[in-house]
Amino acid sequence: MLNRLCVVDKMMDIVIPNNNEEEFIAMAEKLGYNALRFLYDINEYGKKFESKKIKVYTGILADSRNIIKNRHEKVFVAVKSFGDDREIIEQSKADMIFAFEDSTKRDFIHQRASGLNHIMCKLAKENNVTIGFSLSSILNSGDKHVVLGRMKQNIKMCKKTRTKTAIASFAKKPSEMRSVHDLKSLFKILGR
Repeated sequence: MLNRLCVVDKMMDIVIPNNNEEEFIAMAEKLGYNALRFLYDINEYGKKFESKKIKVYTGILADSRNIIKNRHEKVFVAVKSFGDDREIIEQSKADMIFAFEDSTKRDFIHQRASGLNHIMCKLAKENNVTIGFSLSSILNSGDKHVVLGRMKQNIKMCKKTRTKTAIASFAKKPSEMRSVHDLKSLFKILGR
């Protein structure tokens, strides 16, 4: 069965490796994770990695062009937000959509241009799509305060509509990973 719960509740992190899987496994063991999910491009999906201390899962990192989801297969599909995510949420093609707050739009006077709205949250709840929050978005942003404000607004909307949420590092390098405690604390501060 797919893991659709909050990532930090299961002590699992989601990362995007680039032939550095062993380094990610070593870092996850040091940081106290029980499980790790590698997201691969659809062409690279199928790699298998074993670890004695932690469970290793795989998934597909899709985009708007190659998101083909076969619900009969137990394949975890994550999509990085690209601006027009409503279609993906409506058709329930993905298990998770993350990094809404990376939008390049300017914020409005009384509201953040966070890439998510209450209608999309309701659709995500109805179609069992998890809204993901990326620590990598914060770490790699030039305007960390803007990204944090957008995350806070998105978490508030998800909480109001009772949409499933998850926070993970979505790290591309092992040095971008943080401990389970750090992710839980950040999520709590942001309103979850």
